[in-house]
Amino acid sequence: MTRIDTKFADLKAQGKKAFVSYIMAGDPDFDTALEIMRGLPAAGVDVIELGLPFTDPMADGPTIQLAGQRALEGGMTLRKTLEMAAAFRKDDNTTPIVLMGYYNPIYSMGVETFLTEAKAAGIDGLIIVDLPPEEDSELCLPAQAAGLNFIRLATPTTDDKRLPRVVQNTSGFVYYVSITGITGSAEAEASDVAPEVIRIRDKSGLPVIVGFGVNTPEKSKAIAEVADGVVVGSAIVSRIANGDSVQDVLAFVKTLSDGAHAA
Repeated sequence: MTRIDTKFADLKAQGKKAFVSYIMAGDPDFDTALEIMRGLPAAGVDVIELGLPFTDPMADGPTIQLAGQRALEGGMTLRKTLEMAAAFRKDDNTTPIVLMGYYNPIYSMGVETFLTEAKAAGIDGLIIVDLPPEEDSELCLPAQAAGLNFIRLATPTTDDKRLPRVVQNTSGFVYYVSITGITGSAEAEASDVAPEVIRIRDKSGLPVIVGFGVNTPEKSKAIAEVADGVVVGSAIVSRIANGDSVQDVLAFVKTLSDGAHAA
C-alpha cells in the first residue's frame, strides 16, 4: 500500500472525508513554497498535491498559470520540485504527496530516471493531465510498477462508455473535475456532483475526490458531504499570489480543511 492508500483507509475508519490541497512548487519562491508545504499537515491537509511548473498548462486557469510562470521565472524545474518533496520528507514521512502536472518535463527527463528519482524523493502518486488512458504504457503502467499511484481525472463529459477505460488502471483515488472548463473558472455545485460521484465510485471502487470550483469553507463542506473528499487549489494559490504571509495562507487552508472534515 502507498501512503495514499493508507491515508484513505485511515480516514474511512474514522468516518472522515479527505481534504486535499494544491500548491505550485516554487511559488512564490522555493523557500516560501517549502515553508507552506511543511505547514499544510498541521493545517488539516490529508493529501498534498504539488504542482509541477510547466510553460503550457492547458487545463489550468489564470491563477495556476501565473503561479507556474512565477515558479519558472524563479528557476524551478522538475528536479528542483523533487528536491522540494525530498526536503519535506525529512520531517514528514506520512503525508501523501501527489505530483500534478504535464508529461513534457517527465518525458524530457526520461521516464525511468524520473520514476527512480520521484520514488526516492517521497512522491506517492501522479496526476498527469495530458496523458489519456490510450497512452498508459508511456507512464501509467511503469509508475504503478514502481509503486506509485496513477490518479486519473474524470469530468462531467466522461460518459458511461468512456468511464471504464478512464478508471481501468487508476489507483489511489479518482479526481472528479466538477465543472467543464479550466481551474478557477466556476463554482462546483453539490447537487450536480453527487450523482457523478456515485457513478464513478461504482465503476472504479476507489474514493472520489472532487476539485475545481471549491473556494470557501462552506463549499468545501458541501462538496465533501457528497464525495469522499475535496481538493482546493486556485483559492489557496491566489492567496500566495496576493502576498499573504505563510501564516495567513495556512490559516486560510485550515478553514477549508475544517469545512471538509465537518462533512
